[in-house]
Amino acid sequence: MEAMATKGIFSLIPVFVTLFLAFKTKDAVFSLIVGCIIGVCLAGSDPATGMSKLFQAALGNADFIWVMMIEVAVGIMIAFYMRADVISAFAEAARYKIKSRRAASGIGWLLGIFIFFSDYFSPLFCGPICRPITDSHKVSREMLAYTLDSGSGPVCTLVPLSGWAVYMAGLLKGHGPIDSAEVGMSVFISSIPYNFYGWLAVVVCGLFACQVLPNFGPMKKAEERAKNEGKVIRDGAIPLAGPELDQIEKIPGKRANILVYLIIPVLLLISIAVGTFVTLHSVKILEAFFAVIMYQSVVMAFGGYFKSIRDYTETATAGIKAVLPAILILALAYCINTISKNLGAQQYVMELTKAWMTPALLPALTFAAGACISFFTGTSWGTYAILVPFSIPIAMNLSGGQLTPIVFATVSAIMGGGLFGDHCSPVSDTTCLSSFGAACDHMDHVTTQLPYALGCAAAALILFGILGIAL
Repeated sequence: MEAMATKGIFSLIPVFVTLFLAFKTKDAVFSLIVGCIIGVCLAGSDPATGMSKLFQAALGNADFIWVMMIEVAVGIMIAFYMRADVISAFAEAARYKIKSRRAASGIGWLLGIFIFFSDYFSPLFCGPICRPITDSHKVSREMLAYTLDSGSGPVCTLVPLSGWAVYMAGLLKGHGPIDSAEVGMSVFISSIPYNFYGWLAVVVCGLFACQVLPNFGPMKKAEERAKNEGKVIRDGAIPLAGPELDQIEKIPGKRANILVYLIIPVLLLISIAVGTFVTLHSVKILEAFFAVIMYQSVVMAFGGYFKSIRDYTETATAGIKAVLPAILILALAYCINTISKNLGAQQYVMELTKAWMTPALLPALTFAAGACISFFTGTSWGTYAILVPFSIPIAMNLSGGQLTPIVFATVSAIMGGGLFGDHCSPVSDTTCLSSFGAACDHMDHVTTQLPYALGCAAAALILFGILGIAL
């Protein structure tokens, strides 16, 4: 679909309706579809023609296909794990080390910190491994999804060895004395101490997960349900992972070999991801998953884990079927983001915040603008692309063209603001992936995480305000 002139406040109606229905009905698919239909009608198309064109525009591109194939690859990989029975074997072995509910609750958060190079890879990898452990200790899936989410995107904004850092360094190139991506990377590194939302999101999540801080709001309800009733998901919830994985039959008489069928694939996955980042400055996540699937296919075939070629394909297909609920929501999220962009939602929000911009409030207002844009569009990187050419020149002007703390603070405000929406918006792809990794109802994840994210955002906004005045 072609971009059009901004519709002003009307450009926000599709997302507002989607958010209202999502929180009201707890049905993300229905809410997204209604939002998309309203969007194409506002764009001047009839629903049938408009939805057809919207799906082609939003989903017929390399970005969506890449993310979708990652989910497909993860589904196949987990299906092979289930056939080899290594996840349950790992969980059984971990019980000797993880003996308390507190430790089980914190494991997803801890793993996410160590797997810091990709916000897509982290929840998809950590979720299936942590889930049997958290389930056995009666930790709610909502808490697991929260720890997966806060152990992915926020961590990626705090370390230079991530695709987020490389992307921001590229966007900063050409502004003032930032004449190369290398200088852009040094600016990103200098901005890390000022990334208040990123630090708060990670630390606060760890404190709640490890039960240092008491839960409140919807998360408290979810945790009490899991602890007292043994229900890790609420009655009537629709987990974002299908039941097909649990229906995969084990091979009788086969002893689960954790080293060959779990640890080596994990090491292969991480080695390729980190290795490609160091050598190519780009994390080849999809290629890493494909390499692992090929490794699993060979060693499991020789190990006698597939009765026939048909059995092999049926196992892989079961994994693909299990990820279809997540792919559907992901596809609709791409659609609502596309129609909102075409209606001019990003430009409208930017114009609103532009009128408030003052030098002393630059970091705080930049953070607020980024939080609004990313929450309503579900994209952090798109928010960065909008805010960098707007806020960085102002910061450079205030610093006299030098790389001073006001520039670093503005960069961190952009990073944190864009992260907020990507981290907790129901139309964000990484929020969706965290729900899938935890096999949690998507809207249950959003509603339980949102109060914590809003608290961190409010604290970050205050800190940015104080910092702006001090600078």
